[in-house]
Amino acid sequence: MKKYLITGLLIWIPLVITLWVLNLVVTTLDQVLLLLPNTLRTESWLGLHVPGLGVLLTLAIVLLTGVAAANFIGARLVQFWHGILNRIPVVNSIYSSVKQVSDTLFSSSGQAFRKALLVKWPHEGMWTIAFLTGTPGGDVARHLQGDYVSVYVPTTPNPTGGYFVMLRREDLIELDMSVDEALKYIISMGTVAPASNTRPLRGVSRPPTVGKA
Repeated sequence: MKKYLITGLLIWIPLVITLWVLNLVVTTLDQVLLLLPNTLRTESWLGLHVPGLGVLLTLAIVLLTGVAAANFIGARLVQFWHGILNRIPVVNSIYSSVKQVSDTLFSSSGQAFRKALLVKWPHEGMWTIAFLTGTPGGDVARHLQGDYVSVYVPTTPNPTGGYFVMLRREDLIELDMSVDEALKYIISMGTVAPASNTRPLRGVSRPPTVGKA
């Protein structure tokens, strides 16, 4: 009986959690439909709400924004908008910080979160998985003697929380593991190991040079 119960749980738990996450995402994005006039909402001409339309509307808005910003006039409008937000007290500090982070994370040429590492944490003799985010910059770099890199050490099972630390390159091991595999390994608390065809760890190696933050 216990064996069958566990087997059933292993089948239903991933499915239920997946559906719950999808429902949360769809429900949240459907709030975008509130921006539309009442006459354009499906409730007025179909008599019912169609789930998922908010997702399509959001994707359309993001796509059209990208297309508009790709031409000369759109780029000038974006610069004008950035200038306005940067002049508003309080808003400018929040907006500029978030923009710098998003530009770094989503830039195709950036190195942030492109490489999984093995680092000693929280002390000598213990190891965990971390992600390369860049190199120390500003006045911090002046006080660090040697070759240091910036590293994000996520917590488990929630990798959105973690620690930002700066470590010597020689104290890091570069993993032959994709970022997706590393995240699965962290979220599962080590129970979902990377694919067996992943090459074994190399010795302590020097990750490629990252541009100054």
